[in-house]
Amino acid sequence: MNTQEIRELYDEYVMPTYAQSISVVRGEGARVWDAEGKEYLDFAAGIAVAALGHCHPEVTAAIAAQASRLVHASNLYYTENAPRLARRLSNLSLGGKVFFCNSGAEANEALIKLARLRGAEKGRFEVITMRNSFHGRTLATMTATGQTKYQHGFEPLVPGFRYADFNDLESVRAALTPQTAAVLVEAVQGEGGILPAAYAFIAGLRELCTKNDVLLFFDEVQAGMGRTGKWFAYQHYGIQPDGISMAKALANGLPIGAICVDPKWSDVFSPGKHASTFGGNPVSCAAALATLDVMQRDHLVEHAAEAGARLMEALKSLTVRHPCIQMVRGLGLMIGVVLDRPCRPVADALQAAGMLVIPTGEKVLRLVPPLLIGDNEIAQALSLLDHCLP
Repeated sequence: MNTQEIRELYDEYVMPTYAQSISVVRGEGARVWDAEGKEYLDFAAGIAVAALGHCHPEVTAAIAAQASRLVHASNLYYTENAPRLARRLSNLSLGGKVFFCNSGAEANEALIKLARLRGAEKGRFEVITMRNSFHGRTLATMTATGQTKYQHGFEPLVPGFRYADFNDLESVRAALTPQTAAVLVEAVQGEGGILPAAYAFIAGLRELCTKNDVLLFFDEVQAGMGRTGKWFAYQHYGIQPDGISMAKALANGLPIGAICVDPKWSDVFSPGKHASTFGGNPVSCAAALATLDVMQRDHLVEHAAEAGARLMEALKSLTVRHPCIQMVRGLGLMIGVVLDRPCRPVADALQAAGMLVIPTGEKVLRLVPPLLIGDNEIAQALSLLDHCLP
């Protein structure tokens, strides 16, 4: 099928919740091809999902092998891959237990439910989130998201959420009430414009939450799994959260989400209190295990830190010829190029030239390439940006 035929099929049978452009039919490494055979350098990576690039052979082999043995059994029975993956994630993060689901929104829902269940006896149910944050599209996580543009038309919103200003500890302090159960924060606001948290803000949040017996959760859905040059973005700040959510890059493209909590809270959920039919799916877990194997063996977390630093410096040098660049910010390979004008025309020009990027906010070009991105691909990206920026 060509792009026009695919578009017509979408228009007739798929609800119009997205504004698609090209039709992607094949991917390999950091490149994808459309239905007409045009090649694109992919600095979107499926919105920070394809950490190992597209169709990594070891992940593909793990998927095929597991699919030939067992695809689904339900969580009424033990399976092998889920606890193996849970052990790996626990050891890489908080040392406690893991709950599996299917997406980042579901993972954040699980954290919210855990906070409410833990605080129920004391009447604690409120969750404080940050303005300009993004936590998902379900009713609860959309309400947790501190951006009214995602909430308009879906009122009444879910009760029990209060908002504070990102990087403003006094604003969080003012939002605390006797009903506060948790604070949910991104170490790097992704949909909010690739905005890292200040060190003092995160340190202050940990102290404030501990003092007030409030759980501190980190949304690591986009920033986690090595994207920022650490396994999880909170690890840049030298603190221990009470829980984290993750998804996107965990299985390099297969649907999976998870939370991991501090050992103190590992048994807040008991049988029947929370569940997911497809959570911990054997095939998704096999893909995630293979993804972790490659990331650890090939030192891709460290590579993300090094390559990201080089890319950010090179991007800053473009400001000499392109004064429309106001700022370059981010951590590792989670980078935002802040412009003095709407960035959509630049993103469209890059796509026409053969490079995929995804705007975030009105004026920020988001660069989230695969973590295995090489110097030649970085050089090509810089050349295309130099050509397409005003």
